[in-house]
Amino acid sequence: MENKEFVVHEEPTNSSLFDYLPTSTTGAIYSHSSYSFSYSENHEQSEWVAYVLEKNDLTNLNFQRPFFEQDPLVETASADWRNYKNSGYDKGHLCPAADRKSSFSDYNETFFTSNISPQKHDFNSGVWNRLEEKVRYWALKYDGLYIVTGGVLNDNLKSIGKEKVSVPKYFYKVLLTKDGSRMIGFLVPHQKSNQPLYEFTATVDDIEKMTGIDFFPKLSDTIENELETKSDYKEWSF
Repeated sequence: MENKEFVVHEEPTNSSLFDYLPTSTTGAIYSHSSYSFSYSENHEQSEWVAYVLEKNDLTNLNFQRPFFEQDPLVETASADWRNYKNSGYDKGHLCPAADRKSSFSDYNETFFTSNISPQKHDFNSGVWNRLEEKVRYWALKYDGLYIVTGGVLNDNLKSIGKEKVSVPKYFYKVLLTKDGSRMIGFLVPHQKSNQPLYEFTATVDDIEKMTGIDFFPKLSDTIENELETKSDYKEWSF
C-alpha cells in the first residue's frame, strides 16, 4: 500500500509553483529547489514532476552530466539506477536536464532517480524529445509555463530491475501559461512514432481521468472548467 501521509519537504523557491502543484494519489510530495514531485513507491518513480519553465532556465551553458543517484528526499528511497542496467530502457528524464540550465545545482537535481522513468530509446530520443523541444519553444513564446509531466501509472504494468520499476504505456505533459490563459495536454503512447505532435493532444480532463490527478486544483473552478476541456494545438501555434 502507498504511504498516504502528506509529506512536503522544502517549499519550492518559486512560491507560484507551490500554488499550482497537482494533487497526489500517494501523499508523498517532495520539493527540490527547481521542481516538485509526487513519488509512487509502488511503481518506484514519480507519478508527476511539476516545475516552472522560463527564459532564464534555457541557457547555452554546457554542464558536465553527473551520474544518476537515488534521491535523498524520498523517505522510502527512490529506485536504484542499477534497475535500468541491461534492461533495454533509457533512464528517461521527466523534468529534462535541458530545462534546468540556470545553474549547475538545478541541472544536477534532474539526475535524481525520482525524476526518471523507463523509456524506450527510440521514444525518448524521438517523439518525446520533439515534444520537449516544442515545450521549450512555447515557454519562450508565452513568457513562461507551468509544466506537469509523468508516466501514466496503473496496475499490471511491465517492470524492470530487482525493485520492479514500472514501465508506463503512456506518458503525458500538461502545460499552463503563467498568465493562465492557455492550457493543453499531451498523451503519448510509449512507442516510436513519426506522427506530428498535434496527434497526441488530449484534454486535461481526459488525462485526469486516466491518472486520478487534479493538475491545477487552485485555479478557480470557472477557469479550470473552461481550460481543461480544450485541446487545440492550433491555438498554441498562433
